[in-house]
Order: sequence, then structure tokens, then C-alpha cells
Amino acid sequence: MASSGALEKPRQLSLQDLDALALGAWILGTGGGGDPYHKLLNTKMLYREGMFAALIDPFDLADDALVAVVSTMGAPLVGKERIPDAYHALRPVRTMEDFLGRPFDAVMSMEIGGGNGVHPTMVAAFTGYPVVDADGMGRAYPELQMTSFAVGGLSCIPFALSDIRENDVLITTAVDNRWVERLARSLTTEVGSTATICMAPRTGAEIKEHGILHTTTQAIGLGHAVLEARRNHLDPVDAIISVGRGLRLFTGKVIDVDRHATKGFLRGRARIEGLGADAGSEFTVHFQNEFSVGYQDDKAAVMTPDLICVVDSVSGDGISTEAIRYGQRVTVLALPGPDVFKSENGLTFAGPRAFGFDLDFRSVFQDESK
Repeated sequence: MASSGALEKPRQLSLQDLDALALGAWILGTGGGGDPYHKLLNTKMLYREGMFAALIDPFDLADDALVAVVSTMGAPLVGKERIPDAYHALRPVRTMEDFLGRPFDAVMSMEIGGGNGVHPTMVAAFTGYPVVDADGMGRAYPELQMTSFAVGGLSCIPFALSDIRENDVLITTAVDNRWVERLARSLTTEVGSTATICMAPRTGAEIKEHGILHTTTQAIGLGHAVLEARRNHLDPVDAIISVGRGLRLFTGKVIDVDRHATKGFLRGRARIEGLGADAGSEFTVHFQNEFSVGYQDDKAAVMTPDLICVVDSVSGDGISTEAIRYGQRVTVLALPGPDVFKSENGLTFAGPRAFGFDLDFRSVFQDESK
């Protein structure tokens, strides 16, 4: 059946835009979303073969346009061994189209963070569908229901999942969004703790009302700012703070990492010994795929849904939870999170208690605004 949604004004992403997107998404990933490097290489390979990705503003989507919401699911550490490829990213999209009986009009990332921010460019290059300049998180979160669409009361089903062995799974009925997460997480763990997914299709109207808008442009802008700072021998961390409207929380050296993959997640914590102005103090960041809460000495200093970004103090590169290691010189930054997750309802999805911390959310930007 032919697609009914009309699209306007997509613009092709340049190779420079792709590089900036990967870098910016890595920072916005708050330690998660997977390393974007191999997905960037996959998209560049498709460009060399004459297939390209274009970006479309969400407000240029027709209200009835149908958008595939795509991502990789699993423990990011596994992605270091099971390298992603564009065909694997496409398969759950085709499974969903077969179920719906119609093609999609566009594709969008479930989360802009890390490799998942680059993920839809592979699908876009293969299919010709434009990438919508939006996502459902404004960062990366570890669980499927931690999206602005779920906060808005929209369902996660139907839901499609594909593994690397040509197994394709479709969930058409579930009690609620958390059960979709539980079922999908169990499946992902069983197939090796990594899978590609296509979430419930979203209409243009739903994206405009509930999506986190213009996050692809945000990531590209952030990446370009870091690259420009490097070219001009300026501080990339200062560039992130300026463009991202962020705060520098702590600078130091990683002295210990406790990390383990379990039940489809990468969990643990990293301890950072202060340097310079922070000498004599210690910062601990806890993570479940992404950094969730940070303590300076014994006091909670920053917590989700504020973005906790750990970056290389020299290059400004994002540092992931699977790659953070002893001896790295790092800077801990906070960037503002989407307002939807700071509401009373939003905090039940993505506040500190959603990650097992008995803390009342307090944004570091509340203190800054006084």
C-alpha cells in the first residue's frame, strides 16, 4: 500500500555533518548509546556507494506521515565485539513495514545519544527515507519506556527486534510499556545482549507534540563546535560548555572502575580523583549503560534527568561507560535535560528513583539560576 504522508525540504547530510553528528551524539549520550564509530563508518561506506542520508525538520512532516523509530538495544560493551552493520539496522524496519502493510515515510532515532544518534543515517541511506531531526530522549537512557512518547502516554507497541542470526521478533500486544521493556530485554539477553529494534511507529503529529525536537541538529552543532575548537587550538571542553549551555562539575583522573554486564545492561561505577581546583576531592559516577547519578565525596552532586557527560579533558571526546578506564584525565559536565523528564510524571520514568537511588531530583541548573 502506498505511503500517504507528504514530506518537504529534506537536506542531505555532508560527510562533515556525519563526523560532527557522531562526536556530538557521543557527548550527549551521557556514557551510553554505544560507540558511534562503526556506525559512522557504515554510513560513510554507503555514501561511497552512492547512497545518502538527508535530514528533515519535524515541522515539515505531514501530520499523518509515518516514522520508524530505530535503535540498538543491549549492553554497549558487547558492541565492541559484535560490530554493527547497516543491513542489521534495516531488518526490524522491514519487519514492521510487513506488519503494517505499508512503507514508512521517514526514520528517527529513539535516542540521540552515542551510536544510536547515528543509527538512523544507515537506515536512511539504504531506504532513501529522510532522518527526522528529533528523538525520544534528548540523550541516551537504558530502558525502552524512558522516552518522551511514553511520558506522553503513547504505547511502545508494536515493537520489532532483530538479532545477527536472521531471527526477527514482533511484539504486538503487551500489558504496558514496562512489560515491552522486560520482554525485549530478555530476548536481547538471549540472543547475545545486542539487537536492533524498531519501536512503535510515530506519526508526524505525535512527533511534533511529544518528541524531543531538533536534537540531531543539536548534536551536529555540538560536534562542529568541538572540531572547530581543536582546529583553532582552543579548549574543546569550553566549547561544549558554551554551545551546550552546560556546567563544569569536576576535573580529575579515573582511579577505579567497577563494571559488569548483567541482564542486558552494563552496570557499575567509576571513581575520579580530583586534579587542579578539585584536588583533594573525589567524584563517583554510577551507571546503568548511561551515567545516572554523580557524588562528590559523600554528597549527591548531579543526577538524571540532568545530562551527566564525562569527556576527555584534552580532546572533548565523550567517554562511554564501557570505555572509561583507569588513568584517563576526564572532566565531568552537566548539560540541561529535556523539560518533559523533569515533570512529576517524567521523573517516574527517568528520575533518580527509576535507577534505584532514593533521591529527590534537584537540577544543578536550579542552583545556577539563583
